[in-house]
Amino acid sequence: MSGYSPYDDRYISGPSGLDIDHLVPLAEAWDSGASICTPAEREAYANDLGDERDLIAVSAASNRSKADQDPSTWLPPAAGYRCTYVTDWIADKTRWSLTIDTPEQTALVEVLEQCPDTPITVTLAR
Repeated sequence: MSGYSPYDDRYISGPSGLDIDHLVPLAEAWDSGASICTPAEREAYANDLGDERDLIAVSAASNRSKADQDPSTWLPPAAGYRCTYVTDWIADKTRWSLTIDTPEQTALVEVLEQCPDTPITVTLAR
């Protein structure tokens, strides 16, 4: 089994080199409003297959590097993927009615300034 990791723009050989990443990490979701959700809503978020952007296969190394950080402290090493990453981040946060704090918003805006006319589509979860 192998797969492509958009975070670092490379193909990974073998299943041990890939992780399934929550685009918006569970700890970040908790801090952004999931803490007031019901247990069923939190479970739905953790296992969300309703939007292909929410759970993504990436290299284990990049997933560990990201950990529970938001875009104010971590962006994908592959600069060419950053526009997609931040638009997907915004879509995921909007999908689940999660908040965006000031440092996070500043980082998102900085990346989006390099991505003119990039649409963001959202599929609401609730």
